[in-house]
Amino acid sequence: MNSKHIMTKEEIIKYCAHCGNQLLDEAVVCPKCGCATGYKAASQNQKILFTIIKIFMIIGCVAVGSTIIGLAWTIPMTVSVFRCLDNRERIGIGFKVCTLLFCNLVAGIILLVCDTENYSD
Repeated sequence: MNSKHIMTKEEIIKYCAHCGNQLLDEAVVCPKCGCATGYKAASQNQKILFTIIKIFMIIGCVAVGSTIIGLAWTIPMTVSVFRCLDNRERIGIGFKVCTLLFCNLVAGIILLVCDTENYSD
């Protein structure tokens, strides 16, 4: 039986693409060879935007709480957005548009205009 192991944030190890040196999570340049790691640190404003996105996603779930059908897509979408933002995973444009249309207008707009890729804590 094949079971997939989902790596937690603590288990993700970064390596330099140039020299292969193991990097710290917050490393922007490799301490061994000096090459850029391809990650940029999240600014304080970006962290605040991610928190706002999460708040509005929760508000969207509460707003459609009276309908079972509405909760059938807002809760899984909210959980998925939380996971992607916390684990620095890519969120596709289609998913961002669906968030805008079906979950919360404000959260969807922020997701579309905010760079949710290539950052690290």
